[in-house]
Amino acid sequence: MKRPKLNLIAALAASSLGALTAQAQEVVAPASPETSTSLFGLLQQGGWAMYPLGLTALFMFFLIFYCWRETRAERFVPGALMQSLSDALSQRDLQTARNFCNGSNAVLSRCLNAALGKARLEKQDANREKIEAAYMDNIEAEDGAIGQWINYLNVVAAVAPMIGLLGTVSGMISAFQTIGQVGMGDPSALASDIGEALVTTATGLVIGIPAMIAYFIFRNRLNTHILKTVEAGGDLIDVLTETSEG
Repeated sequence: MKRPKLNLIAALAASSLGALTAQAQEVVAPASPETSTSLFGLLQQGGWAMYPLGLTALFMFFLIFYCWRETRAERFVPGALMQSLSDALSQRDLQTARNFCNGSNAVLSRCLNAALGKARLEKQDANREKIEAAYMDNIEAEDGAIGQWINYLNVVAAVAPMIGLLGTVSGMISAFQTIGQVGMGDPSALASDIGEALVTTATGLVIGIPAMIAYFIFRNRLNTHILKTVEAGGDLIDVLTETSEG
């Protein structure tokens, strides 16, 4: 009687040991690597909002390149031009000075060329007041013409996160509609809608933050170069008027 009981106990123990061994092997066995989502897959997951965000990103890159080109120092006060204009104005040679201005596309040359049209050498101060007024008017016009492109960067910085937020709202609306159809029993059914909401938000911020940083950088660069151009033009006008008074 005892031997059958011992056999039964041994069989149960072996069965339990086999089950534990199988579970241990499942735990120790390396899990199959999951395929990671590619960048293109993430963009597709963002849904319709990725199209306007893509256009916004392209516009931002164009603005950054254009504003960088237009706010370089040589676009405002070239050193060689400054010396040539100073020499011509010290000799009261307005025609030569204006020819130098016409041969350059710098902000200084465009503004000073228009201002020298108001010069009157027969007057003691060479009509200084009107020269300075015309020069400052042209400086303000140049500042506005370049600054409007920089302001578009600020628009991009404000609009891109809003488009991302709109995509987020769209994704959440789709998620709630999915919940209404399949209930909360299958969380995987909500993955695409939640992914759309998160991807569009992140993309909007990725576009908006660099655009805001670039806006402040180029705005400060423009202000600095405009002030230098005002000072350079004032020095050249002083050369002309002091020579006339002398």
